[in-house]
Amino acid sequence: MKCPFCGHTDSKVVDSRPTEDGSIRRRRECLECSRRFTTYEKVESMPIIVIKRDGSREAFSREKVLNAMLRAFEKRSVTLDVLNAAVSNIEQSLQNSLVREATSQEIGEMVLGELRKIDEVAYVRFASVYRQFKDVDSFLREIKALTSDENR
Repeated sequence: MKCPFCGHTDSKVVDSRPTEDGSIRRRRECLECSRRFTTYEKVESMPIIVIKRDGSREAFSREKVLNAMLRAFEKRSVTLDVLNAAVSNIEQSLQNSLVREATSQEIGEMVLGELRKIDEVAYVRFASVYRQFKDVDSFLREIKALTSDENR
């Protein structure tokens, strides 16, 4: 860290504490002139770009994922905290993958994985829209796959 007073590049951290906005406040002391100064550090997260089915691109929106999950859970008993945690899991997985672009299909599969852990009915509801079921047989195949996976 460069001292704002003398320009020396070495300093020591005297005090460090988190701030309300998620950044870290550090009090530093220059090893050359002994003057103190404050720095703020914030983790920079890279935006995730979603490649939609039609080829268009847009920024990842946790609100869109949450709204889709809320529709799947309509008239089902689940707390908003559980859904927020599921969306956070998806978002964290995307951030940890170090891939800056994800297809809407990949995100949809992640949503299905989270829904499957929480509620089977919501899972089938979301799958019916996401996988664009055309008939009753599509529903039956998905339900059979769901039950056969649980029996393993």
